[in-house]
Amino acid sequence: MAVEAVIWDFGGVFTTSPFEAFNRYEAGRGLPKDLIRKINATNPDTNAWAVFERNEVDTAGFDALFLEESTALGHPVRGADVLPLLNGTIRPRMVAALKICKAHFKVACITNNVVSMHSPGQDAGQRAAGAMTQVMPLFDAIIESSKAGVRKPDPKIYRMMCEQLGVAPEVCIYLDDLGINCKPAAALGMKAIKVVDVDQTLAELSGLTGLSFPEEIAA
Repeated sequence: MAVEAVIWDFGGVFTTSPFEAFNRYEAGRGLPKDLIRKINATNPDTNAWAVFERNEVDTAGFDALFLEESTALGHPVRGADVLPLLNGTIRPRMVAALKICKAHFKVACITNNVVSMHSPGQDAGQRAAGAMTQVMPLFDAIIESSKAGVRKPDPKIYRMMCEQLGVAPEVCIYLDDLGINCKPAAALGMKAIKVVDVDQTLAELSGLTGLSFPEEIAA
């Protein structure tokens, strides 16, 4: 395929998946495995996560709404306890792959986030992990749900990015760790890669771009 742009998700792509942290939290408190994912998947367009990522409520509002939703499922969990679990550790090979792609294509990021997450200058945990300084300045364009007022998987956010980059969806590759976010990108004509692990992701990205990505990154 002709490729003009590679568009990336952030969390779970350049950082380790928050789902791992969710499961550790659940196990440590005797909660059902994947409870947090179940809460997030219930009423996905209007639940606490959705309105928070569109910046329609503040942190206190999210805390209260998430507690209501988790309590309704029989296991009260405060939203304030979940937010720290979002900060993963950086994946150096993915950052290296971004730099290689940037030398050949336009690169961009579409991220569902909240104001306190990885927006520039907002989150100490992300800054400490080096995510901001290593990754965000590399992108030609960034769309954050908390600033745009729209979030994935709404097709509008993908079209917004194409407009910003001046490209058609058919010449874009899209990477995300959630299948539900890959589907609308594919429906628009993008080649979507669901990020399961680094090896799989870079193999698929290499196949679509013709680029080679290192198997190891020098310390």
